[in-house]
Amino acid sequence: MSGTLDGKVAVVTGGTSGIGLAIARRFVAEGAQVFVTGRRQAQVDAADADLGPQAMGVRADVAVLSDLDGLYDVVRERAGRIDVLVANAGGTEPQVLGGITEEQFDATFSTNVKGTVFSVQKALPLLSPGASVILTGSTASVRPDAGLEVYGASKAAVRSLARSWTLNAPENGFRVNVLSPGPTRTPGLLGLVPEEQREEFAASLGSALPAGRLGEPDEIAAAALFLASDASAFVRGAEWFVDGGRTSA
Repeated sequence: MSGTLDGKVAVVTGGTSGIGLAIARRFVAEGAQVFVTGRRQAQVDAADADLGPQAMGVRADVAVLSDLDGLYDVVRERAGRIDVLVANAGGTEPQVLGGITEEQFDATFSTNVKGTVFSVQKALPLLSPGASVILTGSTASVRPDAGLEVYGASKAAVRSLARSWTLNAPENGFRVNVLSPGPTRTPGLLGLVPEEQREEFAASLGSALPAGRLGEPDEIAAAALFLASDASAFVRGAEWFVDGGRTSA
């Protein structure tokens, strides 16, 4: 049975857990050869085992340019091109104004903005004509909760990058869109509170959404699959909010 991404080569940064891992799983299931990155070797090894022989994990920190060089050297040697690039790696340490540190600010922008820019720029020689580039944004870019103002600003920058790169599409030769999840049941989100409080925390966050619950990583992955596929060839420069209605409420 053929898959939506049969014969495609995909790279998913930050693909060893949460939304990134769910996207990688969906891409593998749909026939793609997938490369995933993570900063910790143990998580990379676990993702390798999870995803099977169609995937390969590469330890890389997207904020470290030499790591990105190493990633794309592997992709060049093993596959020779990239048809789908998901610049998903990101994160932050929540902090409200008055407590924001230079280290927290630099770490957030280094991963979320610098990492996105150079994940795409260094991939340019490998991107196939018409390749799909998907940048992971966030509802925090338009509705940041307290403590997420720096994170939200970094994701607003990601949206701006996508719009700029879309306007320059004839020169760039690829199409780019932003996938912006709302609150989603991931280890990163639930890890913000002690383990014994996580279900109560998830229920509280979910009840505030029009959908009445948190999103699931597989639901974000389903949207990523469409943006990765040829069916979305005319979708360019869009920001898709997969957020249970959060940005509409």
